[in-house]
Amino acid sequence: MDNIHILVVEDDTDINRLLCTILEGAGYSCRAAFSGSEAMLWAEKYDYDLVLLDLMLPGLTGEEFIARIRAGKTMPIIVLSAKVAVEDRVNALGLGADDYITKPFDNREVLARVEAQLRRSRSFSPAAGGGELVCGPLRLSREDHTASVNGEEVSLTTREFAILALLMEHPKRAFSRAQIYESVWGEEFMGDDNTVNVHVSNLRAKLSKAAPGREYIKTVWGIGFKMAEIEKG
Repeated sequence: MDNIHILVVEDDTDINRLLCTILEGAGYSCRAAFSGSEAMLWAEKYDYDLVLLDLMLPGLTGEEFIARIRAGKTMPIIVLSAKVAVEDRVNALGLGADDYITKPFDNREVLARVEAQLRRSRSFSPAAGGGELVCGPLRLSREDHTASVNGEEVSLTTREFAILALLMEHPKRAFSRAQIYESVWGEEFMGDDNTVNVHVSNLRAKLSKAAPGREYIKTVWGIGFKMAEIEKG
C-alpha cells in the first residue's frame, strides 16, 4: 500500500498527527496539511488517492476546499468534523464529499471508512476493466473514469460515477435507495435515505447543467431511481 497517498487536512496538530499515525500504521503514505489554503496547494500540485478533511479550517474552509477541488478532481473525500448537524452533513455531501465522520471519532472506524472508500475508488479504476456505457448523448467511460454529455466532460465524484454506472448498466431497472447504497458504498443500509438522495440530487444537477431541459435519472415513487428513457431521433 506504499503507493496509496492520503492528504490529511486538520488544523489541530495532535489530531493531525494521530490520523497520520493511524493511516501510516496501516501502510498508507500521508501528507499533513494544517489549513485549507495549504491543502489546496498540495492538492493542485499532486494527485492524492484520498483526502481526509476537517471543515473548520483557517484560511480556506473545508466546504470551500471541496467546492474548488471538485471542479477538476474526483478522488474520494472523507469529512471528519465536529459539526454534527444534519444540514452540515447534507451540505458537505452536496458539495462533493463522499463520506462524513463526526468527532470524536473511533480510530478503527476512520481506518475502515478509508479502506472502504479506496476499495470503491479502485473498483472503478482503469484496472477494473474497460467499457463504455451510453444513454443518448450521455457517455460513461470506465476505462478512464470520465463522463460526458454531447462531448462535454462532466466532472463527477467517485460516488456519483458509481451511482451513474450502476443505473446505466441496468437502464430499465429501478433501484431502491438501499440497493444503491449497498452497491455503491459497499456497506449495509441502515435506513438513511438522505445520503443517497443528496448524491443523486448532486448528480442530476451536474447532468442538467450539461444538458438543460433533459432528464437522465428518473424517480420511481415508492421504489427509488432508474435511468429515464431517452427519446430517439
